[in-house]
Amino acid sequence: MATSEHESESEYDELLDRVKRISNVGDATGILYWDQQTKMPEGGTPARSKQLSALQSISHELLTNERTGELLDALEREMLDDDRAAVVREVRRQYERAVDVPGELVEELTETMSEAQQAWRDAKADDEFETFAPYLDRLRELHVERAEHIDPDGDPYEVMFEDGEPYLPLDTVERIFDELREGLVPLIEDVQENGANIADDAFSGTFDAETQEELCRDALDLLGYDWNRGRLDTAPHPFMSGTQFDARVTTRYNEDDPIDSLTATIHEFGHATYQLGLRDDAYGTPLGDSRSSGIHESQSRFWENHVGRTKAFWELFLPTVKERFPETEDVTVEEAYEAVNQVFTDNLIRVEADELTYHMHIILRSEIEREYVSGDLDVDEIPGRWNELMDEYLDIVPETDSEGCLQDIHWTSRFGGFQNYTVGSVFAAQLWATIEEELDDPAELIHEGNFDPIREWLTENIHEQGQRYTTDELIEEATGEPLTADYFLEYVTEKYGEIYDLD
Repeated sequence: MATSEHESESEYDELLDRVKRISNVGDATGILYWDQQTKMPEGGTPARSKQLSALQSISHELLTNERTGELLDALEREMLDDDRAAVVREVRRQYERAVDVPGELVEELTETMSEAQQAWRDAKADDEFETFAPYLDRLRELHVERAEHIDPDGDPYEVMFEDGEPYLPLDTVERIFDELREGLVPLIEDVQENGANIADDAFSGTFDAETQEELCRDALDLLGYDWNRGRLDTAPHPFMSGTQFDARVTTRYNEDDPIDSLTATIHEFGHATYQLGLRDDAYGTPLGDSRSSGIHESQSRFWENHVGRTKAFWELFLPTVKERFPETEDVTVEEAYEAVNQVFTDNLIRVEADELTYHMHIILRSEIEREYVSGDLDVDEIPGRWNELMDEYLDIVPETDSEGCLQDIHWTSRFGGFQNYTVGSVFAAQLWATIEEELDDPAELIHEGNFDPIREWLTENIHEQGQRYTTDELIEEATGEPLTADYFLEYVTEKYGEIYDLD
């Protein structure tokens, strides 16, 4: 018997109410995570683990409740408009990836992740991978078990990858990685062997953290960060957390390198701008949520690299740097531009890497975690494998695990996520090429400090779309073509060829 229009409306409203409750629980979880990384005393971990586990359990129960499935089945028989069809599609995907996962597993996984974060911080501080290894091994077991519940016949690693990047096949991403290897490795070698000497010491010295924070706040003011809906704090690993009403950024300070905190802050600003650009009226629904990890990363890499590392930006911002740090008074725009874009041939740390070697760091991590998840690599072999690939890809080997396999917090939360950093960089270059066609001289807009047209274009074409489109559809809607590495390779070849005076 056909469902009446009134019944359909009622069922959609009921589903939407359920989805909003799930979203609210998730956002509360996000605030607890933010607090754990920024404010919580170290001794709070046992209680916080239980709190996060309880909230995740509530969310899981709401999503996998039999009534959720009944509502989805009923609505999928109806003729829905595009927005409602998108909501049902996204809730269906979440439901199907959760319904066969036992609640007890969800609770244990969440609790173990929280405990692992404190264990990682301690292990990194003490340079003792072996103390973190048992947590990592247990997380691998739990994540594989969860993946097998979601898709018993699938590759667990691919299932994990799809957690953050739905609708963009892993083989597509791996094809892009192959193209990047082909293009980046010879370019990096050309820079190393034939590159001209550049001003890589423009910001050498000691720069106190307090003044660096003031400088980061200056940058956020300039770019248009909404302080009524955000804040700046410090964290061991910079991140952004929040919603369209409260998008908080974090950074960290290295007194030997003020550019590290500045670029990290601009990077997280890009994430926050995405969150703040989501539709207020769709809060709590897929239409008011970000599309994917890779799309999110495209926004942070866009602002960090295509804005914050441009000559136009440094023509605009260098006077502020000199005001905060008078010892940089003699630095020229050209020197500042070269310093923030230098290729670090001896850099060990991913978040401090340049636009070229950065992706070799990502490829390395992706290869290691895939080997580890598949069982081809034991946990105690990770440090050695890390150093082996660092030597192969970057011709440098870390002396400590803190500078090697312990430098990232990511494995305390998930596997299969590092690829999204490169997906984001590739898409950011594709977005920049589109913006150059559609806006009148975006580089001049940056030089003038007029960031509104750029931000408004991104908001209209990416942020406000929420999850209305699948990932591949959104990329084509925004740029007119599928995701391609061509624009990124053209961009870095031209940029670094000019900086290093390559033939």
